[in-house]
Amino acid sequence: MSSPALPLLCCALALSLPAAAAPGDEAPAPRPTARSKLLLTAGVSSIDGAAGGGLTPWAVTGTQATEHEVGATAFVTRAVTSDYALTVKGATVGIHDRVELSLARQDFDAGVVVPGTTLKLDIAGVKLKVAGDAILDADTWRPQVAVGLFYKHLDPGSAVGGVLDSVGARRHGVEVYASATKLLLAHGVLLNGTLRATQANQNGLLGFGTTGDRRLRLQPEFSVAKLLRKDLAIGAEYRFKPDRLAFAGPAFRESDWKDVFVAWAPNKHLSVTLAWVDLGQIVGHDRQRGTYLSIQAGL
Repeated sequence: MSSPALPLLCCALALSLPAAAAPGDEAPAPRPTARSKLLLTAGVSSIDGAAGGGLTPWAVTGTQATEHEVGATAFVTRAVTSDYALTVKGATVGIHDRVELSLARQDFDAGVVVPGTTLKLDIAGVKLKVAGDAILDADTWRPQVAVGLFYKHLDPGSAVGGVLDSVGARRHGVEVYASATKLLLAHGVLLNGTLRATQANQNGLLGFGTTGDRRLRLQPEFSVAKLLRKDLAIGAEYRFKPDRLAFAGPAFRESDWKDVFVAWAPNKHLSVTLAWVDLGQIVGHDRQRGTYLSIQAGL
């Protein structure tokens, strides 16, 4: 007689086999897989180094690395407004499409205020995807969610450093943020919302906090992008900013930042972003509007 386990094994094998399709039935369309990371859905390099838009991080993990891969990118960004110029260089490592590590260096030409002065801001960042997947969940309501942290250290030079000391602004600070990114793949639309807790004045270029105010302030940031085709996107960002130094006089009033951008990725190793930016007032100079160009290359 056969073993009583044999019929159970046969039943299990039968249940595990796919059912034969009836004549005329169509196979369901396959869902995207983790290895089908689409161009531009990993964002570009922000001025703080993290993947996202130019001004704000998104919940996506930078680089084209998927869940079983490690990837890296390097970028250079140049923004020029009416009176100022900012150069940013940095690199990002994406680990298994879950963890992102980033480094960035901002050099801000403040010569219009103090001749020969360049503010130097070093930024180290880490981001962790905690829920959802922008591509795999594109046909559901669920967004991809990530949390992140920036550590920033400023070298303002002696002249600007003396001004910062007079208002009690520190040379270093920490920012934490949470981002939610929703990809509406059928419509070619990406939406992102970020909430940043920050001590920074002008993103850290004017130090962190003041003598009587070292609190982390919550500031929202929003992005929208439209994929015109698989390698080309347009979009806009709005980033709310704290106005912590306003007590020092109207020259120190801080404005919200905004941009309109176009991003092009001819392949998975290269992307180019061109934007029009409006940074408002920066240290007594109003209407700081201009252009932004960023080039990112990756493995």
